[in-house]
Amino acid sequence: MPRWLRYLPLALLVAAVVEIAVFVLLGHLIGYAPTLLLALLASAAGLFLVRREGMRAWRSFRAAAAAGQPPGRQVTDGLIGLLGALLLAVPGLVSGLLGVLLLVPPVRRVARAAVERATERRVSSMLAGEMFGPRRVRVRRGAPTDPAASGDPGAADPIRPPAGAVRPTVSPAPPGAGDIVEGEIVDR
Repeated sequence: MPRWLRYLPLALLVAAVVEIAVFVLLGHLIGYAPTLLLALLASAAGLFLVRREGMRAWRSFRAAAAAGQPPGRQVTDGLIGLLGALLLAVPGLVSGLLGVLLLVPPVRRVARAAVERATERRVSSMLAGEMFGPRRVRVRRGAPTDPAASGDPGAADPIRPPAGAVRPTVSPAPPGAGDIVEGEIVDR
């Protein structure tokens, strides 16, 4: 069982207490009837949006699959929109506010990027490429590191042979061959 599932009942209890506290506080400020009306309107809007976001996610998934593109981006975006609509549909002011935030396009893009990064950390890079499409790589050249300088006598450079070793020369290496290049993956 995943570790975070142990804390789920406590998180749900804290969320319920926060929702009740915000409802009572807002009820004191603007009155209980307007607060209740606001919560009901938010839930009704959420129920309407659940269907719309679900259909949009399904259509974009089918379009990506028909075009032969990886559907991961569309599925992730659709699931985040659906989560926002569900949070809005749940009776509560704090959950409704979180749901509205997830429906705002810039926040949705940030949430989608976070979900993609979390998914990429948990699956192989090949599978992540198949899910979200190819990644563009930005390469920065740096000074090659000397593993012998690290103090680890067993650290051998897989590219360069140790000093004094005979290296067969079949053809001259192109300029820059054998350099260690540090890189990072940059999403497009």
